[in-house]
Amino acid sequence: MTLQQLKYIIEVASRGSINEAAKRLFISQPTLSNAIKDLEEELQLAIFERSNKGIALSKEGVEFLSYARQVVEQAELLENRYLNAKPSPQHFSVSTQHYAFAVNAFVSLVQEYGQDEYELSLRETKTYEIIEDVKSLRSEIGILYLNEFNGKVINKLLKDSNLQFTSLFTAKPHIFISIKNPLAKQSKVTIDQLEEFPYLSFDQGEYNSFHFAEEILSTLSHKKSIRVNDRATLFNLLIGLNGYTISTGVLSADLNGNEIIPVPLDNDETINVGWISHRSTALSKLGTAYIEALHHAISPVP
Repeated sequence: MTLQQLKYIIEVASRGSINEAAKRLFISQPTLSNAIKDLEEELQLAIFERSNKGIALSKEGVEFLSYARQVVEQAELLENRYLNAKPSPQHFSVSTQHYAFAVNAFVSLVQEYGQDEYELSLRETKTYEIIEDVKSLRSEIGILYLNEFNGKVINKLLKDSNLQFTSLFTAKPHIFISIKNPLAKQSKVTIDQLEEFPYLSFDQGEYNSFHFAEEILSTLSHKKSIRVNDRATLFNLLIGLNGYTISTGVLSADLNGNEIIPVPLDNDETINVGWISHRSTALSKLGTAYIEALHHAISPVP
């Protein structure tokens, strides 16, 4: 087993493709494939599973990747300390539901730890894909919420994927609306008061089940309903159509301006927002720093 082979494994896992990894590593695809095959034969371990859909880490491969990353990181620290080597580009990826605080934390992470070179990824995506991203280690951390309604379904998926959920905060539901919305000056609003306004939600693609909805109270029917794919579009529609969406109440004026405000929703539900990670992997330096940035970004929570 060589350090180079470990770097190859990390790159293939990151790309999800031997062909793409080979391009990034500036080697031929057969060379990379043979290096991985040699390592798997040496260890008598199938690190990757091959199928018609491509290549993915096996269950044992996920655990192996965790150790490989630690070894490579420590080796790079030694090189930087004693050989004055140029620091390697930093890698970190997070997948999240559409939360402004997650973006705020990411900005803080880059500002504090960004070197001259880095390759980071922030994916605002669908609930099911967040779980799949962390399961496959495409992302080190995922951010989503649990509540009484979706908890059984989501927790089963997490357990089956060997993932764990760590709570960040629990919030009461709020609506996000434009400051020009007729309801903007109320101390709280009821479901009935929202009936005539367009309801905005995030599309969940083929997994558009109520249990994967990013908004609580997803089983309620609405006279006017619009699904969107990104936060910028949703916010534009909140302003342009006097629409509303249901979320945690945590907003960022720095990123979202002052045109959108949270108003408490008169409802007894709670939203437990947290982060998921792989049980068999330790957080990287950037992963730990991002969690710290998350706590800073959500403090204080309404």
